[in-house]
Amino acid sequence: MTLRACGLIIFRRLNVGEASKSEAIEFLLLQASYGQHHWTPPKGHVDLGEDDLQTALRETEEEAGLKSKDFNVLEGYRKELKYNVKNVPKTVIYWLAELKDNNLEIKLSNEHQKFLWLNVAEACKLAYHQGLQEALREAHQFICTKTIENK
Repeated sequence: MTLRACGLIIFRRLNVGEASKSEAIEFLLLQASYGQHHWTPPKGHVDLGEDDLQTALRETEEEAGLKSKDFNVLEGYRKELKYNVKNVPKTVIYWLAELKDNNLEIKLSNEHQKFLWLNVAEACKLAYHQGLQEALREAHQFICTKTIENK
């Protein structure tokens, strides 16, 4: 048996200086209200009859209150992580999604007790699993590369 979960790495862009026209990228992490209170992007187990992306969208709405109309899923980024949970193999698949409106309210489910918007370095410090740290760094690089390509 392999556990399977899917989620979205949600990010937002902040203008940090008019003079420099630079922007900062921040990632949304949720702190679990159980166990070791780990930090992850919104994610959850695949329900019967769902495909992976449907799961990611549903879990994001359930855990953070963000509906699919609130963000854009970026093409070209899909990260699959594999690790063990209590000696059971687990696969977690993430897509990357950009928030459309930075003022949207995050509405946590009872599965989480706190959320933070963090730059990539801060997010990696809170992310427990090395695979998630790598996914966040790769996502940041992907965003920066796409931004340069679009200029």
